Amino acid sequence: MAQETLTRPIIPGPIPAPVPPPGTPSDSGDPLRVVYFGTPPFAARILDDLSTDQHVRILAVVTQPDRPCGRGRACKPSAVKELALTKGYPVLQPETLKDPAMVAELEAFQADFFIVAAYGLIFPETVLNLPRHGCLNVHASLLPRYRGASPIQAALLAGDPVTGITIMRMAKGMDTGPILLQRAMGIDINDTAQTLHDNLAAQGGRLLLETLARHRAGTLVAVEQDHSLASYAPRLTKDMGLIDWNQPARVVHDHVRAMHPWPGAYFFLPEDNQTRRKIAVHPGHVGELLEGDKPAPGSFIGMQGDMLAVACRDKAYLVRHVHPSDAKRMDAQAFCCGYLRQFRPGDNLCLGPDEPVCPPPEES
Repeated sequence: MAQETLTRPIIPGPIPAPVPPPGTPSDSGDPLRVVYFGTPPFAARILDDLSTDQHVRILAVVTQPDRPCGRGRACKPSAVKELALTKGYPVLQPETLKDPAMVAELEAFQADFFIVAAYGLIFPETVLNLPRHGCLNVHASLLPRYRGASPIQAALLAGDPVTGITIMRMAKGMDTGPILLQRAMGIDINDTAQTLHDNLAAQGGRLLLETLARHRAGTLVAVEQDHSLASYAPRLTKDMGLIDWNQPARVVHDHVRAMHPWPGAYFFLPEDNQTRRKIAVHPGHVGELLEGDKPAPGSFIGMQGDMLAVACRDKAYLVRHVHPSDAKRMDAQAFCCGYLRQFRPGDNLCLGPDEPVCPPPEES
């Protein structure tokens, strides 16, 4: 899985001139007064690490309002809210940061820093200017690469061998502020969005504590991003999970692991009644090169050991587990005999069956 590889600021291309950070380092030796902003588990892990810093006093935690989720649509607190409450921190859940009353409430904290990780709301300039030393952001990519909402998935989709964490000083544009620290991490061929998320969250917490320590020591230097190298990672949607088998198997593999666990990579299996059943595919492995009379992309090749082989443009993709929309997760053998009984090797899973591949079930 992912390995932490470098411990230095990484600025692609020519290194711009350092930008003096606003304010001064710790003036009195008192703990830094911090208001923390975050919402999902990634941010909760970083808050947990921040709470261990004896040189930091967390004044309040700001997170998004409870949202309905799941089939019952019951309101559920964010991961950050749940953690904050267990630690006894005051929790604020504004719908927007543009409300003057909310701005006044934040100003009243007289914070040294606002620290932000995957909060999910845009910071207006009035809020950016409230803390004494500015707003820090923990971002899960090596900026300026993959600004935006889904940097972890973007790195996997691109087949990148390396990603990392950036601690930056927030500016008016999205993820455009000067970089304070960066740390790179290798991406393993079997990493998924979940495993990479967990590793980067742990790395983000460590790097944030190091950033604050360097601030106190007066050794922190901000470096402007090279905006000409910026790329963007848009927010994920469910539609992005649909697998295009007509690509090299490595590209399919990158797609499947980037979409895992959410929104999940999937294809539609045609059925006799002209309907289609959604089949979620768990991350598998790239198989052997297809030679000779190649099956069409998306074709069912057969079982290879305990794995289902599906044809891609150049190689097979081997899947050990799937999750049909009308059943629980199952292994490939159970799926083959339960759902692919009408398919034979060479049939396209996305077009329809021809003849049975499994014998009829025995009568009891």
